[in-house]
Amino acid sequence: MNNLIKDLVMAGVQWELSDTSIGFMEMISHAAKPLSRTRTASLVPPISPASQVDIETANAMAARPTTMDALIRMILEFNHPLKAGVTNVVAPMVASKPNGLIIISDIPSGDDDASGKILSGAAGELMDKMLAAIDMSRENVSIMPLIFWRTPGGRTPTRIELDLARPFVNRAIELLEPRVILTTGTLAALEITGTDLMKNHGTEVVLPNNVHVFPIYHPNYLILKPGAKASVWTVLQNVQKLLKNV
Repeated sequence: MNNLIKDLVMAGVQWELSDTSIGFMEMISHAAKPLSRTRTASLVPPISPASQVDIETANAMAARPTTMDALIRMILEFNHPLKAGVTNVVAPMVASKPNGLIIISDIPSGDDDASGKILSGAAGELMDKMLAAIDMSRENVSIMPLIFWRTPGGRTPTRIELDLARPFVNRAIELLEPRVILTTGTLAALEITGTDLMKNHGTEVVLPNNVHVFPIYHPNYLILKPGAKASVWTVLQNVQKLLKNV
């Protein structure tokens, strides 16, 4: 159960704890139902309404752009079901002097939603320090979220919400042509590599297009668990060496 909770934290899921004794899984299964006003708070907002667009539309829109600028414009225009509830669409941040590395993060945070920039706030500051430690920066590392619209309350995206965003993520990878990808967080690791971050942190996965992927903990998790930084540092050093040799 502790691992499940840790997975949710690393995926960016947020919830409020109640002083009422109730099983955790019962909480999740009844997340959309209001709890007692006097003793509890709601856990996770209800899922977003049914999408007005389908996967075919997303695939068609994502396939058209031939540059990242054009793809970003398409992402900004796309009528994703989460779009109506966000402050800003959090589009990919493209490096001006790319070095072959891109970072794919989990869902946008509240700071990201407010600024419109991925990995903002304290998590972004830590990510910048991590990159600086291996002589890199956002000037040469592109960063994008797995999904470009913050979910209500930071809950885990639904399957359809992820699937509608995925064609744009895939097209961005094609256009950026990375040699190495870092995924940050449980959800990004699962969606990009199909692996469990808790069991496979830092384990290299080579995609069919020969892109090397390394799943690591999200900066938010490292802020909560500073002791995990050592294992991330080892991965970052491996990435630095690989980029020099690829």
